[in-house]
Amino acid sequence: MSGHSTYQPQSPFMKWLEARLPIGGLVYSSFVDYPTPRNLNYWWTFGGILAFMLAVQIVTGVVLAMHYTPHASLAFDSVEHIMRDVNYGWLLRYLHSNGASMFFLACYIHIARGMYYGSYKDPREVLWILGVIIFLLMIATGFMGYVLPWGQMSFWAATVITNLFSAIPLFGESIVSWLWGGYSVGNPTLNRFYSLHYLLPFVIAGVVVLHVWALHVAGQNNPAGIDAKAGQDTVPFTPYATIKDAFFLACFLVLYAWFIFYIPNYLGHPDNYIPANPAVTPTHIVPEWYYLPFYAILRAIPSKLGGVMMLLASIVLLAFLPWLDTSKVRSASYRPLYRQFFWIFVAAVIGLGYLGSQPPEGIYVIAARILTAWYFIHLLIILPLLGFIETPKPLPSSISAAVLPGGLPAGASGPVPARDKA
Repeated sequence: MSGHSTYQPQSPFMKWLEARLPIGGLVYSSFVDYPTPRNLNYWWTFGGILAFMLAVQIVTGVVLAMHYTPHASLAFDSVEHIMRDVNYGWLLRYLHSNGASMFFLACYIHIARGMYYGSYKDPREVLWILGVIIFLLMIATGFMGYVLPWGQMSFWAATVITNLFSAIPLFGESIVSWLWGGYSVGNPTLNRFYSLHYLLPFVIAGVVVLHVWALHVAGQNNPAGIDAKAGQDTVPFTPYATIKDAFFLACFLVLYAWFIFYIPNYLGHPDNYIPANPAVTPTHIVPEWYYLPFYAILRAIPSKLGGVMMLLASIVLLAFLPWLDTSKVRSASYRPLYRQFFWIFVAAVIGLGYLGSQPPEGIYVIAARILTAWYFIHLLIILPLLGFIETPKPLPSSISAAVLPGGLPAGASGPVPARDKA
């Protein structure tokens, strides 16, 4: 899609460097001259927002690691030391803890946009699978980071989640013992989680590079879900996409700053300001909000092994969407029936998130089972069937036709106004 770079270095140094390491041409062709569909909307800015938030998490995490002590008897106090004694330590910690929430919020919107506009369809299957791998790495990294403050909720969340591995036949107990580093959650567990929490963000960054590479090979999808015609349907990435992305990033940062400076602990749990105590179990153990839909699925299944399997399946199935969705039309804009089921699916996921925050009893369990069943029915039954029974709307002949009043359907022809020519 990006084609041969037209980058021409001006300074003698850049000419010398470009002849030996053409990094300037790579950057220019990838982020300046890269052809971008002209009809991208603000939902496409969340990829850039995610890259920005990953950088924030890595930078703040590295600085926090300089002051954190990964020892069961000192971890809680070291976090308080960061908050009270380190210059701007409170800001660093709130940037990092609320940054995790903003990271997942942007990720869920990014996934929903991909599902709505069919960004996982041919030829972007590998791009989508890499995105699911990034999501899995984010889940693991976020969970291990949640354990590090070593408060009550951190300790018991680690106990509950690591115990899930014991449900795996034959190897489960060995896996749990390795994670714990002993016979219960303790100092070796904290050290393992600290090491992995520090390492995994750099692994995520590496997979993100592959994700962007795959994007530039396959090209960007667009709201119309049709292939862009070079010149007619595309504009250079800079300044068109960069200005739009920068504006919406600024809007997103306003929300981020509001949480940091006004309600920094709103998304956390008050029990995590109590030092970890293995002898006192919290009344209601809950993970961070971004895990709640999957936590509800886990608790909805009576069997421990069944719950673990359904939990893993709920995420892994997302990687198979390119093959589960049998429709030849990408965008939900031209799929009226799919669009209705998509929003029902989104409502079900939000409902699971609410149920995951409630005690596992009574009507909450029944509702969680119903929504869990719908989650899998949508992915395994409805999505494949829609491709056969749905009648999509006619597709426009081009992106330019799609954004004009009375856009032409596929197969039709007509003049493109001068103002819409690239």
